[in-house]
Amino acid sequence: MNNGKLKNFLKKIKLNESTISMVLGALVVMVVGVLIFNYFKGVGKEKTVTPSPTPGEVKLIEEEGKLVPEGLPVIYKVQKGDHLWKIAEKFYGSGYNWVDIAKENKIKNSNILFVDQELNIPKVAVKQPKVKVAQDFGSAITGDNYIVAKGDNLWKVAVRAYGDGYQWVKIAHENNIKNPDLIYSGNVLKLPR
Repeated sequence: MNNGKLKNFLKKIKLNESTISMVLGALVVMVVGVLIFNYFKGVGKEKTVTPSPTPGEVKLIEEEGKLVPEGLPVIYKVQKGDHLWKIAEKFYGSGYNWVDIAKENKIKNSNILFVDQELNIPKVAVKQPKVKVAQDFGSAITGDNYIVAKGDNLWKVAVRAYGDGYQWVKIAHENNIKNPDLIYSGNVLKLPR
């Protein structure tokens, strides 16, 4: 009984074989046509990537009571030597916005970026650090060198020297300090100005 139904079905298909072949052929031609159209539509056009502004060139506008860089959002291609802090400084004038770039691009490890990687630079308010006043840590440091005293750490030295504890990174880099938790009384630190 099953064999009879199968034979009848195959006979019906055979009778309509030319129609089925024509429909499938037209479908293949349409799919190939769309693929070719999309290919040639994109040839010669590069993805629009906005060049990064030079430091100090960031124009801020006020929106909803917050300062926001003009011209965002954009796409940025990572260059050799870039890191999120540096990129945030280019677009926001503040490295503290690196967290916004990481969040926007779902970057799990902020230490890993690839040259030519495209990053979405979101339109968000500029972040500014909230730091203690230098007086809370002692008198201001005005010279280009500082002799470490007992109880000092790079954060305290940065607050006293620059008014911004987050600048400890600059001091560590200038003095080739691998472990910022290890500074000793009597060490002489160079303070880049």
